[in-house]
This record gives sequence, structure tokens and C-alpha cells, in this order.
Amino acid sequence: MDRAQKEKVVEELGQIFESSGVVVVAHYEGLTVAEMQDLRGRARDAGASVRVAKNRLAKIALEGRPCESIKTYLEGMTVLTYSEDPVAAAKVVEGFAKDNSKLQILGGAMGTDPLDRAGVEAVSKMPSRDELIAQIASCIGAPASNIAGAIGAPASNIASILSTIEEKAEAA
Repeated sequence: MDRAQKEKVVEELGQIFESSGVVVVAHYEGLTVAEMQDLRGRARDAGASVRVAKNRLAKIALEGRPCESIKTYLEGMTVLTYSEDPVAAAKVVEGFAKDNSKLQILGGAMGTDPLDRAGVEAVSKMPSRDELIAQIASCIGAPASNIAGAIGAPASNIASILSTIEEKAEAA
């Protein structure tokens, strides 16, 4: 890799570190190509990305970035999983690590906050952005459906009373 290519990689990594809601660092030693493709596929489905980069270039790209604390994890064969959603990447990596013991989660960063192994696990248990939006929408929609039911109830009650009176009149 020549100098221009290295500079381009450092710039790309810098943008990743700047714009990601969460970055998770893991060792991937022993993973097969198929297993790595599986991890990439799971990440893509969840709105996250996976990147393998030279540790030296990643450390250069981390200079002055919010998640600079992850430098300590960049030793050996590391893979970066990141996403704009603050929990998507953590969920993907945790789920994959449960299925495959070769992936060892080291830690990561959520914005400027460093995450150790337990921190990544805690973040992965949080609801994702889509889940939160669904919860908020259901909270907003529930009062509206209650109001509609309350407005429609008197008309329904009057109709059933009239029906009962009509049945009694016919019976008599």
C-alpha cells in the first residue's frame, strides 16, 4: 500500500470514528472467510458496518476524535464494527460472539464514552433506535384510540338501548 492509499484509509477511518454512534473493537483471529461474511451480513441487516484496518492506520485516524479511547484495544487482529445507531453495532457483535467463540469483544466507545467488555454488553441490551420509535409511536397512538373509543361509546350504547326497547315492543 503506497502513501496515498494509506492517507485515503486514514481519512475514511477518521470519518467513521467521527460520525459513528458506537464503535466496537474485537479480535477475530481464527474466523473463517464464511464466518466473517456472516458477521458482515448481520451487520448490514442491522444498519451497521464491519471494517478490518491496520491498527497503526486506525490509531493515526483516532487522533483528536471523540472515541480516541479505543486506541488501547488496537493490538493484534482487530475488527471494527460501527453504526450511527448507538446500539446496532453492539447488538450485532454480541449476537455473533454468542454464536461464535472465536470473536472476542475487547471494548469500544459510544461517542466520547469508553466502553469495556461489560459496557458493550450493556449497550447491546438497550433498545435500538427503531424499537424506541415504535414504543413512542404506540404511546402516542394509545390515547388517540382511547379517545375514539370514548367518543363512539355513547352512540353504541344508545343503539343497544333502542334495540332493546324495540325488542320489548315487538314481544308485547
